Amino acid sequence: MYDLPEAELLRLLSDRAGIAADYHDIAGTRHVTTDETRRAILSAMGFRVTDRAGILEALTTWDERVWVQGCEPVYVVRSGQASGEWAVHVRCEPAEDASLQVRWILSGERGEPHWDRQEGPGLPIREERLIQHRRFVRLAFPLPHDVPAGYYTVTVQVQGGAAPVERRFRLIVAPTRCYAPEAFHAGARTWGLALQLYSLRSERNWGIGDFGDLSRFVEWAGTQLGAGVIGLNPLHALKNTRPYHISPYSPSSRLYLNELYIDIDQVAEAKTAPDVQQRLADPSFRAQLEKARTSEYVDYEAVASLKRTILELCYRTFLRDNFEGTEPDLKPATARSRLFHTYVRDEGEPLAAYALFQALEDERHSVQSRSVVWAEWPESCRTPQASAVADFTRRHVQQVRFFQYVQWLAAEQVVALGEQAARAGMPLGLYHDLALGSDRYGADGWRFQDVLAQDADCGAPPDAFAPEGQNWGLSPADPLKLRASGYQFFIELLRNNLRYGGAIRIDHVMALFRLFWIPRGMPASMGTYVHYPADELLAILALESTRAKTLVIGEDLGTVPDWVRDRLAAAGVLSYRVLYFERNGDGSLKSPSAYPSQSLGVVTTHDLPTLSGYWAGTDIETRASLGLCVSEDARRGALADRHYDKARILSALKAEGLLPNGLSEDPAQSPVMTPELMAAIHLYLARTPSWVVLANVEDVLGQCAQTNVPGTVDQHPNWSRKLGRTVEEMTRDARFDALSMQLRSARPLV
Repeated sequence: MYDLPEAELLRLLSDRAGIAADYHDIAGTRHVTTDETRRAILSAMGFRVTDRAGILEALTTWDERVWVQGCEPVYVVRSGQASGEWAVHVRCEPAEDASLQVRWILSGERGEPHWDRQEGPGLPIREERLIQHRRFVRLAFPLPHDVPAGYYTVTVQVQGGAAPVERRFRLIVAPTRCYAPEAFHAGARTWGLALQLYSLRSERNWGIGDFGDLSRFVEWAGTQLGAGVIGLNPLHALKNTRPYHISPYSPSSRLYLNELYIDIDQVAEAKTAPDVQQRLADPSFRAQLEKARTSEYVDYEAVASLKRTILELCYRTFLRDNFEGTEPDLKPATARSRLFHTYVRDEGEPLAAYALFQALEDERHSVQSRSVVWAEWPESCRTPQASAVADFTRRHVQQVRFFQYVQWLAAEQVVALGEQAARAGMPLGLYHDLALGSDRYGADGWRFQDVLAQDADCGAPPDAFAPEGQNWGLSPADPLKLRASGYQFFIELLRNNLRYGGAIRIDHVMALFRLFWIPRGMPASMGTYVHYPADELLAILALESTRAKTLVIGEDLGTVPDWVRDRLAAAGVLSYRVLYFERNGDGSLKSPSAYPSQSLGVVTTHDLPTLSGYWAGTDIETRASLGLCVSEDARRGALADRHYDKARILSALKAEGLLPNGLSEDPAQSPVMTPELMAAIHLYLARTPSWVVLANVEDVLGQCAQTNVPGTVDQHPNWSRKLGRTVEEMTRDARFDALSMQLRSARPLV
């Protein structure tokens, strides 16, 4: 069938699998994908490509798959547009054409019937094919009109062929655009503050910012400052251990929340249980808590130990006071336990699997007295379907339920925060962040092994910042397996992250279109792009965004083609615009009017220097001290370039009439970032038509050290630096009042 050389067959299979033949980096340099990279990525996707016979078999299977399987796994329809059609493929003998009959049944997400239709006999044959000497025919039918937006299961029953056939596929009916408040379309704009939750200091927290601190921050920012949104780092569940498991962008699970953010003071059982109160009053415990609270950096392990101790005591009290019966027949006996029971029921399999993984991981750690990744567990429990897993669940039901209890507490507190933001008059409220991926050896990696490519990493191609490219160490989702599964993983990710706030930022949103894959063990420079079914992913995003009434912002920085930004804009996804990067061809700052309205504007991000650090060149000196500058000449050159960049910022402020009194366009006259200059730069952003503008708390406080230095793990205190002021002190800080007054004037809430 394919009388071609092996290398050409490899390229054909790569094209079918979405592997790019080449790509252009941010500098416009063309990189050609090597056959070595093709073969490694195809292997990571599960293809057998070690020899010509294997590649040929894979190509044949690919080209015949829809005929043999009967139908595509997913069909997508946009609300209000032409319905299109679906096809079914049936094995059929020549004389059977006239007797073919098809019944198709459309069922909703809960199994409720929506449509039931009989077609035939005498159906028109659209196409036919011989596969292994067997004749297959393709029948096509129009999809029903006016089906409400949602997910449907279509069951297809075919009679009259070589044998009765029943096939199922997922039908997705989605809006054409993501949700946006009508006020934005009418010209409204808003502003807010962004923070890393863990960095909040307070007089009462346990050494890490928590939902109690955030509650106080939301109340103050909404009612006193008039902010419309609070931007947060990802709140995903982490393992909370150094050095690799404290980054919010490399979580154990993106579906659930980090238990360290739970405010123990809000937990009902902590207020009433004598054993909890006794432990909280213990001098040794209080000394550990005080040490964690007053430390300069977040001590994740210490905080995790303290909170786990109390949460386990709270859980024991919860079981004792709210249930009746004994395991495994424990039954809710109070209103509180019934709320918990409802939460667990509604969360269903995703929460059950997450809690099970947590319990398994704890058990393996206790057995082996060290941390052991799930790939090294006994084979009988390496997958959720493995033989020993069900037995473990039965024997450890109380431990599994503990992790469900912890997630319930966290979810209740986040829901309450959203309600509080609404009461404070915030049009958006909480702005969450969805990380690109998760730790391959975490809960998501264990549960979704069938969808994630464990033998590949994702990252970024070479650029001036990272000449060898970047490897983020995250397993990419296999686009072929993702689609074959009906996108269940993607749907769960969106649903679980969109439900807690009025806006969400999708990290590296370009991954909806293409993602840079790096075969494990190869340098990042050997990677290439793999394409994803963007139309279908954007449809799901629009559906989930509309259901949750959540604004979507796409982090579209780096090597992002213009056509990707155009597609995102058409889908209603806001562009993420960083002041440092918004430049004209000559290097000058773009004027406020040049920003797109459907965007979010910020000065800087967690991976970039703070405003004060940028002005002082702290980031350059930090990189030099860590050996990340190639030479002393490179360091001096970077400082010289920064001088010119500061001049460009001052010039842009002057053009807008925003240059503070006494300052000129000469950076030498402005050696440090002042509150007045900081406010002027944010007012510059506030004048853009961008729907949303955020000011980072670190910038208002004048902090120099940045949150994360890319390319480092433990050489720099990434993801653990606390703010220089407590929440209580910030509420009395005149810098916030002065900035909010100017931003409110430029962007009045509607």
